[in-house]
Amino acid sequence: MTPAPLPGIMIEAPVRMALLEDLGRAGDLTTDAIVPRDRNATTSLVARQPGIVAGLDLARTTFQLIDPSIKMRVERADGSAVAPGDVIATVSGPARGILTAERVALNFLCRLSGIATATSSVVAAVRDYKTRIVCTRKTTPGLRMIEKYAVRVGGGGNHRFGLDDAVLIKDNHVAIAGSVTEALKRAKNGVGHLVKIELEVDTLDQLREALDIGVDAVLLDNMSPATLAEAVAMVAGRAVTEASGRITPATAPPIAATGVDLISIGWLTHSVGILDIGLDFKD
Repeated sequence: MTPAPLPGIMIEAPVRMALLEDLGRAGDLTTDAIVPRDRNATTSLVARQPGIVAGLDLARTTFQLIDPSIKMRVERADGSAVAPGDVIATVSGPARGILTAERVALNFLCRLSGIATATSSVVAAVRDYKTRIVCTRKTTPGLRMIEKYAVRVGGGGNHRFGLDDAVLIKDNHVAIAGSVTEALKRAKNGVGHLVKIELEVDTLDQLREALDIGVDAVLLDNMSPATLAEAVAMVAGRAVTEASGRITPATAPPIAATGVDLISIGWLTHSVGILDIGLDFKD
């Protein structure tokens, strides 16, 4: 099911920032010199490769911030699967505005569709298991909320949005605290009763120690499927189990088969490729 669209107020700021970066100090010198002010055009956003569409609201906002009279009619909504040659949307209005907004609109649309497509591929790989695919905080600075939206469009879920969502105790926190037990005790004493606490563990001994103290979730980092299965059995439903560590569509199924609740994947947002989408003039 496609997630609810982000409110306009949440997407306008990143779009406005991207446009100001592109327009610089003098605007679109090329288009303003070549395209007559009264020239109108009808164009199509067209998929060049198969994938999942995400980011159409950002594309629409980009065009309309440049010229409110530009209209965009969506043919393939966010979450739709597209093939090469499919028309995703039709954009019509003043040609100057369309050309000026083109690159920023495509940057958002291609990037977010790439994230949705990659997420969909991993989700499909584990569809026979209960495991959910989630992203991480390894996002492009300033674009976290829209990149995490694209993960949801691809069928995945979201981990923390920021440091204030929940407690996630990692290896460096444990090292400074001196032990898993001490780190967990400090966390429990330092946050409110509604805040969830997750602990990253590298070994079954650490996991055993965490379960003795009590924890809401455990991040089982870089464990083999055999060790993960043992960890899931040890947890026995007392905490949410999450596997992480360079997981791909090929390695995800045997990890999901261990019974882990979540698989978290950083590359879905930090290094995924774009979905190639172009803007073609119809007249």
